[in-house]
Amino acid sequence: MPSYDVIVVGLGALGCVAAHDLSARGIRVLGLDRFEPGHDRGSSHGETRVIRQAYFEHPDYVPLLRRAYERWSDIEASANQRLYHPVGVLELGPEDGVVVPGVLRAAAQHKLRVEELSASEATGRFPGFSGLHDNGLTAVFERDAGYLLCEPSVRSWAAQARTRGAVLQTGAGVTGWSAQPGSFVVETEAGSYQAEQLLLCPGAWAPQLLPPEIADHLRVRRKVLLWYEADRVYHEEQGCPVWLFELPEGVFYGFPLRDARGLKAARHSGGLEIVDPLHVDRRLHLDDHQSVDRFLQRHLVGVSATNPRTHAVCMYTMSPDEHFIVGASSTYPGLWYGAGLSGHGFKLVPALGELLAQGIASGKDPCPDLFRADRFQDSL
Repeated sequence: MPSYDVIVVGLGALGCVAAHDLSARGIRVLGLDRFEPGHDRGSSHGETRVIRQAYFEHPDYVPLLRRAYERWSDIEASANQRLYHPVGVLELGPEDGVVVPGVLRAAAQHKLRVEELSASEATGRFPGFSGLHDNGLTAVFERDAGYLLCEPSVRSWAAQARTRGAVLQTGAGVTGWSAQPGSFVVETEAGSYQAEQLLLCPGAWAPQLLPPEIADHLRVRRKVLLWYEADRVYHEEQGCPVWLFELPEGVFYGFPLRDARGLKAARHSGGLEIVDPLHVDRRLHLDDHQSVDRFLQRHLVGVSATNPRTHAVCMYTMSPDEHFIVGASSTYPGLWYGAGLSGHGFKLVPALGELLAQGIASGKDPCPDLFRADRFQDSL
């Protein structure tokens, strides 16, 4: 049976970063995935992902985001490819909502540059947006933010991992694992492998591969990304930013027009729960885009919002509190998790992968308590 120091299960964004960082430390790494990195069957695809620092979800993410920004710059240099587009992020919501107060709280605590804008000021600066007064919205604009190209990013981290010596093996799904005295055995459709330590980064397959005390808390949601024909005012060259609206009917977000595919928009909230990520329905249904159509018709009037030009389906793996599950297992010595990224983890994977590599190399978990893997166990 082939043996390694560490096996990484799952070669999405986080798994590829972790495999790279472990290999860079001279650790013998095997990465396993059913699909080649940069595929469109998990969570790390769909052309673009938001990156921002003034984090409304929790101020404790900000130090990790600062490190992630540094490492995104590093991988751009190593790969000789532009991955980060600093177009800014405009976030809108009620003054007593979650998003705007959360952004301002994180910005104040960590001294980040964020502009507060009234509805009139936001419309004046970004003329593609309308109807802001109707919901009593206020806005914040983060200049040092924008979007990442997700598939090229994953492929870049995977290529650099292989350059560092990681063995990334694809084409066979992982069917299970077991803890042995002093090691782990991972079973795949093509055979078995052994390692002293095991890192599980399985994305939407987390409910199937994490121990029940963690897996039972996770829910996987089907998420539909949509592209629409749009006026030139929404092009990033015209100054259109990434945007996010917190509204009573849900949270909607999107990206500036950047190529012939169109303007990308989606609903961050909601989503149909699924149990089989390998056979998720990838067709487009009316229910998939009606709420986004209505939102665009009200707030981005220069978008042809009655018929999406194309779509993609990805998956969110949700934890109960929507914070990540990253760190060491309290049950199995040598087992580590990188899961439950809850639809907002892509931007942070360079920092998360680095933390996991540090922990695996040292045997001491450096991950924030916010991400503790055992924090839900008492609620079963």
